Amino acid sequence: MDTQGHLRVANIVRLIAVIALIAFASYWLGARVGTRGPLQVTALANPAQAAQTSKSADTAGLGDVEARNVRIYRQSSAAVANIITKAVEYDFFQDAVPVEGAGSGFVIDPRGYVMTNNHVIEGADTIAVTLGDRSRYAATLVGTDPRGDIALLKIDPKGKAIAALPLGDSSNLQVGQAVLAIGNPFGFSGTLTTGIVSALGRTVQTSDTSYIDQAIQTDAAINRGNSGGPLLNSRGEVIGVNTAIYSPSGATAGIGFAIPINTAKRIANDLMTHGRVRRAYLGITTIALWPALAQALQLPVQEGLMIERIAAGGPGVKAGLRGGDRVMMAGLQRMVVGGDVIVAADGKDVANQLDLGVILDEKLPGQTVRFTLYRAGRKMDVTVTLGEE
Repeated sequence: MDTQGHLRVANIVRLIAVIALIAFASYWLGARVGTRGPLQVTALANPAQAAQTSKSADTAGLGDVEARNVRIYRQSSAAVANIITKAVEYDFFQDAVPVEGAGSGFVIDPRGYVMTNNHVIEGADTIAVTLGDRSRYAATLVGTDPRGDIALLKIDPKGKAIAALPLGDSSNLQVGQAVLAIGNPFGFSGTLTTGIVSALGRTVQTSDTSYIDQAIQTDAAINRGNSGGPLLNSRGEVIGVNTAIYSPSGATAGIGFAIPINTAKRIANDLMTHGRVRRAYLGITTIALWPALAQALQLPVQEGLMIERIAAGGPGVKAGLRGGDRVMMAGLQRMVVGGDVIVAADGKDVANQLDLGVILDEKLPGQTVRFTLYRAGRKMDVTVTLGEE
């Protein structure tokens, strides 16, 4: 073959190679575009599915429990609030001293209702709420229940959609089930701790005037600043309001207590609709017996509540309960004695004011309670229709 023939063959080979390269490039680009296009359309058409895919990818390599904790934290933390309070106190010289406090809370309604503990906001002049997305709002106090240690705040989202936590059911909890707490211990916002339900049905005195009935005990780490934050179950539902710890050292000792969410919901509903909590009213003041007093008065029992005074026109008077009729001194304590001694209410033993308070808190105004009592040494039952505080 001559030189020109060789050149023609070489040119043909080069042309075929170029055509093949163009065809391959067109196929490869078409395949890439064809793959990428439908994914974008799917993502836009089904954002929930795309988000789930992303979450699955993010938690790849994690264990089931770890993945669950990550999921619950992500879906819940935006609705958990850091609550900052400011008040003015006066020192010995009557100089104004600004005081700042901090605690936790959580959004229970997208309209801007935030639940926390009463002791978090008690005495505050101003209240500020910062949500998980760092948006900050001035808060107003809707209402508070010092006895139940619950307060309800309101923020104005100004048209912005805010997340609210789903409220669960605390009536069917079981010891051993997993729980998660989110709050702001010592000012460290958005802190997650985990644990289990350690015990149920505790009655925990939190102050001279407040207590938690049917408290949830947990070993999830709870410290100062966690008060008012949510205790969540493994579905991300609020089952309690973190409120108190038992700690000889002041730091967490693995014993924390939460108000059952069913109790907190009832209080919040009353605060929303009435601006106050509707509580059953008995209208009596009492003295808790102790053995020496019972012996001095020659009473047939050593435990119970002796009625000292009865409010005029109150439910106790209407039911025929009797207060004391004479005054005596027990050491430095002056008391009115001789009244009825209550030993049980609705079949439950009553040894002190806390026992009676727990029973009455389960009642609504207009309902009745049957007291077992001793009057002048004689045992009897008296039914009282409760009023409203």
